[in-house]
Amino acid sequence: MNNKRNRILAYSFLIPSLLLTLVFGIYPIGWAVRYMFYDYKGYGTARFVGLDNLTQLMQDSTFWNSVVNTFIYAGGKLVLTIPLSLLLAVLLNRSFRGRNLLRAVIFMPTIISSAVIAVVFVTIFNSYNGILNQFLVKYHILPTGIDWLGADHAMLTTILIAVWGAIGNYMLLFIAGLQNIPQDIYESASLDGAGKVQQFRLITIPMLGPVLQMVIMLAIINALKGYESILVLTEGGPIGKTEVMFLYVYKQMFPTMMSGTSVPDQLIGYGSAAGFVTALIVGGITIAYRLASRKLNKVY
Repeated sequence: MNNKRNRILAYSFLIPSLLLTLVFGIYPIGWAVRYMFYDYKGYGTARFVGLDNLTQLMQDSTFWNSVVNTFIYAGGKLVLTIPLSLLLAVLLNRSFRGRNLLRAVIFMPTIISSAVIAVVFVTIFNSYNGILNQFLVKYHILPTGIDWLGADHAMLTTILIAVWGAIGNYMLLFIAGLQNIPQDIYESASLDGAGKVQQFRLITIPMLGPVLQMVIMLAIINALKGYESILVLTEGGPIGKTEVMFLYVYKQMFPTMMSGTSVPDQLIGYGSAAGFVTALIVGGITIAYRLASRKLNKVY
């Protein structure tokens, strides 16, 4: 009787989560997979076109440009975010006055909406009257302002903003990992003559192996699927310099949200095909990382 009651209780906790997953996860995926084989603009009758959407996508240079931009954006974000997060974690894991305040300040951007962050940075990086350019010119650091959101600097600007927004989250994960390392190991290494750099290289990094793998995985996924701040900052421009995969999909599915004098058609079928291929790319990269991380398990 008790076993039956426990099973009923367990299922009662599982059912809400399963329903939410079904309604907001599995059903939308199935819906998108279905419409990738149709010519559908969000109204009227959906016309079956088979693999035409996928064929068109394979020949779409704009989409493949967004794929390249995604790798540049994700790579730049990862290269900067992971080392800086680890460095901050090591520094803020020490005991000193104001440590918790600094942790909170650095973590704060991670709980703010990406769109809100982008709006703030638009006023900072505005090419004509932005706060940063006014500062640089006023104090004679540069003779003229920089077009931060122009074709030459837009990608770098979006990467720096993304790093600022993500660094606090990974920093806390690294701090949690550092606090699980026994201090006796460092004391023994110090008695054996190991310096701080040697301790970091031979003790901290290996002992952080599992946390590091998790952080890298999260960072890869978040970097590949990030587009919200880019949408607000540049809308993928100028001339497609910051167009990433998920932003490209978003534009096909929700064109009315984009600026311009005319609103293009809502391409549900084509956008679904682009979303499917994008998911395959992200999934392939994730699987490749998981295979590579097995080697890290052997090392650490």
